[in-house]
Amino acid sequence: MTDQLRIALAQLNPKVGDLSGNLALARKALDDAKSAGADILMLSELFLTGYFPDDLLFKHQFVKDAVAAARDLVADTKGTDVVLVLPTIWLDVTGLHNAVLVAENGEITALRYKRELPNSDVFYEKRYFEPGPLPLPVTIKGVSVGIPICEDIWHAAVCEHLAMRGAEIMLCPNGSPYWTNKQHIRKDLVRARVAEDGVPMLYLNQVGGQDELVFDGASFAMEPGDKLVLQGKSFEPDFIVSDWVRGEEGWTCTNGHVRELTSVEEAPWRACVLGLRDYVHKNGFSHVVLGLSGGIDSAVVAAMAADAFGPEKVHAIMLPYRYTSEASLRDAKDCADRLGVRYDVVAIGDPVDNAVNELQPIFGNRPVDTAEENIQSRMRGTILMAVSNKLGSMLLTTGNKSEMGVGYATIYGDMNGGYNPLKDMFKMDVYALAAWRNKHVPGDCLGRAGEVIPQSIIDKAPSAELRPDQTDQDSLPPYPVLDDILTCIVEEEMALGEIVARGHDAALVRRIERLLNIAEYKRRQSAPGPKLTPRAFGQGRKYPITNGYKDGTVG
Repeated sequence: MTDQLRIALAQLNPKVGDLSGNLALARKALDDAKSAGADILMLSELFLTGYFPDDLLFKHQFVKDAVAAARDLVADTKGTDVVLVLPTIWLDVTGLHNAVLVAENGEITALRYKRELPNSDVFYEKRYFEPGPLPLPVTIKGVSVGIPICEDIWHAAVCEHLAMRGAEIMLCPNGSPYWTNKQHIRKDLVRARVAEDGVPMLYLNQVGGQDELVFDGASFAMEPGDKLVLQGKSFEPDFIVSDWVRGEEGWTCTNGHVRELTSVEEAPWRACVLGLRDYVHKNGFSHVVLGLSGGIDSAVVAAMAADAFGPEKVHAIMLPYRYTSEASLRDAKDCADRLGVRYDVVAIGDPVDNAVNELQPIFGNRPVDTAEENIQSRMRGTILMAVSNKLGSMLLTTGNKSEMGVGYATIYGDMNGGYNPLKDMFKMDVYALAAWRNKHVPGDCLGRAGEVIPQSIIDKAPSAELRPDQTDQDSLPPYPVLDDILTCIVEEEMALGEIVARGHDAALVRRIERLLNIAEYKRRQSAPGPKLTPRAFGQGRKYPITNGYKDGTVG
């Protein structure tokens, strides 16, 4: 038995399915733990497979290979003083499990299974895993250690069971994605478990982007008495070493560094940049292209791209038509210059006019409407995709959550692209984030400092510029009104009558609900983007395309 422990938390960025790459990351962490003189090294939830593997878990060879990788890593502990806490998948006679292996001196000394399998929001672990029994503590270097896995700590019974059976300290591996205020939600949860059980908890989270999910790290530890004793970096990998001593009141941390969390204002920018960077890099791309219209959305996406990859890896293209204003041409060029990105102009006048002329025998004498307007958008999408194909850049799309909510986007046009950093961000949040970025440069960002988004772009009335003197408010309510209605419907699932009671016009609320419902087919075909809210389209809000339900709480 020991009265001192040095615990290392490896807050790393695994890639789903990359067993060899994740194994290499784990081996590097094991070497770092040896060098730090750590007694225990913990990795994050399902580290070797990456979180979450989805239907890879139905592939028998993948499961077999993942188990083999785990055994290889266990063997690497031979001849060391480090005890490895390895979260991974494990297969036994009862089925497949979300598990933790405890390995010491080349052998598996304990095996624990996740008890509470989440099955809501972005999580659907019951599709793949069998739940384990209420876990017992594990003895590590003579110390009774509880290892609840992620969702287990959301249910008081698991930690209570571990504490009642002698756990002196809790080690909790997690795969917890970011959304607004999530860091504080986690802390409140751990605070409650620690207060209930009187046992300190070390909470390890992974970091990095995985398709729509962004994992923000920010690992931490708390002691009884509401004491935050260590905290890792937010949105960056970290290797966190802390020293713990057993006293009369239990285990306390004697050496733990508390890093400041990212602010509520900064966190969405960091999440978008990290999600974008990892999506592009993990899918084998190194540079990006986007249409730069002179509007706020494309300017913010261009700034995020410059922060993610550096200005030299970003290609912005203005694609003007006869309705493109001189102000938009000036603003797009100004924004590209401020960001330091490559900027080209490809006019779409002739291709659009030729297409309209060729379609005249089919269109006949019907009045000009959105069909002709959408040809402009789709021509831009075609040209940008051609550049993407020819130069090998990933095309970014730029529609925000407000526009995607009401279908104010052209499918196969401005919706073209491989990734959309603004997909889960309402329009007014885009404006707020632009103003924030003009005053701040996050530490891990590669873009320029200063006012990189011209104030003229922030100040101008938003417009798709598909017809003369067009503004978004020709067909939509002011964005503060639209955003509030959409927040009520999408984020809060409020009845329409409740939304009207907030002061919104009943006819407008009904219209927005209708636009939201009929645009579902577009959103199903949209590019992925980082989940920033609990109810992101796709990952957090899955509605049927064919939907006959009518809310009868307003006329």
